[in-house]
Amino acid sequence: MAGKLQRELGKRQPFNCPEEEAFLSIIRTADVLHRTAVEMFKPHDLSPTQYNVLRILRGTCPAGTSGLPCGAIADHMLTKDPDMTRLLDRLEKRGLISRAREEKDRRVVRTCITDKGLKVLADLDPVIADCHREHLGHMSPEQLRQLIELLEVAREKVPAA
Repeated sequence: MAGKLQRELGKRQPFNCPEEEAFLSIIRTADVLHRTAVEMFKPHDLSPTQYNVLRILRGTCPAGTSGLPCGAIADHMLTKDPDMTRLLDRLEKRGLISRAREEKDRRVVRTCITDKGLKVLADLDPVIADCHREHLGHMSPEQLRQLIELLEVAREKVPAA
């Protein structure tokens, strides 16, 4: 009898191995969650990647700090974006971030979240919390801990790109 993922994908033959089924299940789950995120951010005219940048800046650049250079933001991203500069350009154009060159080393541009960016995140915080509860609230705390640990184990042996 075909498993749930096999039926969802319309796959006639069984998976070649459990690793293949697990890998495809992770991809399928990530896609389902990502599509919901895209819809959640649309009213704020943000992509999930743009939201991620704002989230990073709010968490790592408290008011009064000099901000983060582009490379440091890229290091903290959940998903890698090949054109971080263009991504930051779009956020700056909307007034959600500000950038300034360092005086000591003019090659370094530091980025900070603006009050407007903080307001967008504050508006999104309850929406995102509700979304997390809606998608994963049916799982017990123990199941969530197990899921987190299993995903960490899966990432351990994968070389960073």
